[in-house]
Amino acid sequence: MKKIVISGASGFVGTHLGDFLSKQGYHIDRLTRLDLSLSDNDLSERLNGVFAIINLNGAPLLHRWTPAYKELLYTSRIKTTQKLVNAIRLTTEKPEVFISTSAVGIYKDKTHNTERASQYDTGYLAKICRDWEVSALTNHKIIRTVIFRLGIVLNAEGGALKTLLPIFKMGLGGPVSHGDQGFPWIHLDDLLKAYLFILENPETNGIFNLTAPEILTNNQFTKTLAAVVKRPAIFPVTQFALKMRYGEGAVALLEGAFVEPFRLTESGFKFRYPNLQNALTQIVSG
Repeated sequence: MKKIVISGASGFVGTHLGDFLSKQGYHIDRLTRLDLSLSDNDLSERLNGVFAIINLNGAPLLHRWTPAYKELLYTSRIKTTQKLVNAIRLTTEKPEVFISTSAVGIYKDKTHNTERASQYDTGYLAKICRDWEVSALTNHKIIRTVIFRLGIVLNAEGGALKTLLPIFKMGLGGPVSHGDQGFPWIHLDDLLKAYLFILENPETNGIFNLTAPEILTNNQFTKTLAAVVKRPAIFPVTQFALKMRYGEGAVALLEGAFVEPFRLTESGFKFRYPNLQNALTQIVSG
């Protein structure tokens, strides 16, 4: 049985991914914070000879960005990734693939992007993503390395929808700010399948946008969700309210690029939920 080590396995995506890959016949080894505090040499022994390492570590973005929390956002991603790549370099029997994480927050607000034609933002979130990716790619010449730039993951049990669904079901939903920013999204089932696709296709490497192929604005997402739950959506969430609550962290909700999963589609991956209405209908119906 092939072993996969997951860092960040206790989070929303990590929990589902570990369970999903276990059902596909893989042995899942979940790294804890204690494991990540080991020396590079000791951690390398833990990683030696495993089939794959998946890195999902990172403090939640949706939080008030105090100076201390901004530092946590950065270190929880970059330092953890550096720790893993250093340990991988020290293994005597290298893993076959390292799959790390980034986010569509690397892209400039309201621009259209593929992996091959990208307009990068200059804000703090984009800086985190750029440094995150540079750290992950350190060993790309000695081990197959893949980076997923994640969009907004849709599932009723976690992420944005866990908060939004009850609000929309009460008829209190609405667009964020003007609603013209991009809303790059992906159904959780397609996210899980994409990780399996990368694991099982050894020719894949490099950076992949992990978003559905349908390009939408936040306003279009709002209207679709309201239609699926059969409630009006007439209460916009103002920029002022978000900045009062999250400060600089409001950027995670106020901005959004239009992102196309060009390389994933080109590689032969088939989305089960390429359409938002079908995705939300399945999620809401359970």
